[in-house]
Amino acid sequence: MLTIGEVVEVLEANLLLEKNLNTEITSVEFDTRKVGEGSLFIPLKGARDGHEFVTQAIEQGAIATLWEKGNPHTQPSGIIMIEVIDVLQALQDLAHYFVQKINPRVVGVTGSNGKTTTKDMLDSVLSQAFKTYKTQGNYNNDIGLPYTILHMPIDTELLVLEMGMNHKDEIRPLSLIAEPELAAITIIGESHIEYLGSRQGIAEAKMEIVEGLSLTGELIIPGNEPLLEPLVKGLSQTIVRFGQEGNEDISATIVESSKHSVTFTVSVFPGETFMIPIVGDYNVNNALIAIQAGRYFGLEVEQIKTGLAQLNLTQSRAEWVKAWNGADILNDAYNANPTAMSLVLETFSQIEVEEDGKRIVVLADMGELGEQSQQMHEEMLHAINFDAIHHIILYGEWMGYLADKMVTADTLVPIDYFNKAERLELVARLREIILPTDLVLFKGSNSMKLSEIIKEISEK
Repeated sequence: MLTIGEVVEVLEANLLLEKNLNTEITSVEFDTRKVGEGSLFIPLKGARDGHEFVTQAIEQGAIATLWEKGNPHTQPSGIIMIEVIDVLQALQDLAHYFVQKINPRVVGVTGSNGKTTTKDMLDSVLSQAFKTYKTQGNYNNDIGLPYTILHMPIDTELLVLEMGMNHKDEIRPLSLIAEPELAAITIIGESHIEYLGSRQGIAEAKMEIVEGLSLTGELIIPGNEPLLEPLVKGLSQTIVRFGQEGNEDISATIVESSKHSVTFTVSVFPGETFMIPIVGDYNVNNALIAIQAGRYFGLEVEQIKTGLAQLNLTQSRAEWVKAWNGADILNDAYNANPTAMSLVLETFSQIEVEEDGKRIVVLADMGELGEQSQQMHEEMLHAINFDAIHHIILYGEWMGYLADKMVTADTLVPIDYFNKAERLELVARLREIILPTDLVLFKGSNSMKLSEIIKEISEK
């Protein structure tokens, strides 16, 4: 791992209270619940100042802590104190040093949709040939990415890092910390348009991933995104475009789609058939990124196929669960924006349902759309196939605008609307209308807590 001496040297820090430079650190933690014997505690400032919890970290077994110069809290005794100017910057600097020390090959992935799914696919494929480590959960921001790096095993050969953002200039430092040699942008959607103003602003923010990208590395981008084309001109890195239109550098053709898998062919591997155990033709685009990464790192086609077929996804992303009565629920409730919601609605509308079964959709508010929120929710009217969807339930303040639009739509499909305070009524309605032969889709932003509703109707 790291020694106290390394930390002090890398951070150009002052050592207070104790001076045992050879002491080894077993882990780096900012949450006292995860601190153990030998941990270095990182007292970050959030809703509360992490310096308040140093004593608790000591009780949990921490042997050292960073300490921000000038912090007004009383310095505790009995722990190695490493004084720094800025604790968060120190965490990031330490991660940058550690990734250089372990020296794995690094892959970075960003995008408006599909980051986590793509990260899981990359890990599943590349682990066929390398000792891999990937971003755990959604630890993809200015704290989560360095934390991920500092937790990778010392024998890691290939590191897959998800890079998320809400604002401009947030991916740039992540890329500079990780210095990937391969980077990918999944899609440019509307996520965080509230803060970035337009899809153009989103595209520019996602392109910050090239800031730390090796000059001889490779950038994988969607082939059908004109906003990215002027931004990649003049780059020294190799640009590889993916998609399903047939004119990309690597393209896919769907062979068969079902409730649980998609089978497809790939232009660069004639005669070969690939399968992903996940619903949605749109997920084939994410798979193309993993396939191209496999090619870049020299994997055999059979290794790539095996990696995709063995995919295990992070929870709440296109995950099938059973309702209390046996109905099938498609839980895609981790996050949402108009592009993602439209894609999953298109896929859901094509899934075969039993003769007496219904397709039911539960759509909740999409967050961080700013001034365009009302318009973007209303426009979801055009993403719903009323010939294929048999019951629509809308949930949340912004979905109320879509509910109003549907009142004027020429449809006989039953529509129920619930505001956020009517959660119990929503659950009761679901238990009333769902039959064992039905398919139910849940899609909405994480803040709407649809996963809790899914849990309630999936418990027996």
